[in-house]
Amino acid sequence: MRSAVFVVTLGALVLTTPRVVRTAPELDPKAIAIQLPAEIKWVKGNGSESATLVGDPSKPGLYVVLQKWLPHNNSRPHFHPNDRYITVLSGTWWVNTGPKYDPDGMKPVPAGSFVTHFGKEIHYDGAKDGECVLEIIGMGPATGTPAEQK
Repeated sequence: MRSAVFVVTLGALVLTTPRVVRTAPELDPKAIAIQLPAEIKWVKGNGSESATLVGDPSKPGLYVVLQKWLPHNNSRPHFHPNDRYITVLSGTWWVNTGPKYDPDGMKPVPAGSFVTHFGKEIHYDGAKDGECVLEIIGMGPATGTPAEQK
């Protein structure tokens, strides 16, 4: 009985004690910029969506892009002029190399993996049963040149 009274008294004390709410100081926008997930603007493509976070992939210079491959979509063999550095943020990314399109030969790359696509080397990639999200960093312009051998 005594412990029940203590718990009830403690509960009443917690509920009636005024709470001190501390507000964090505002962040200096000259020092940091934050984009929350809801603020990232995704652009629909053919079987994928992308969001440019930094730079412009169509122009010379550094760019950072998020690429979301939708299920059952992938690219055909192609290459880019410059190296690209890719981190798999979520899902499983499926990749293959060479000019012969062979989706059955694609290899899985799980979330957390880091991949380098070397410039002027042929590859293709995408998603199988689930979407995957990639962060791609490179130097523009980030053109893609088809390279499929029929």
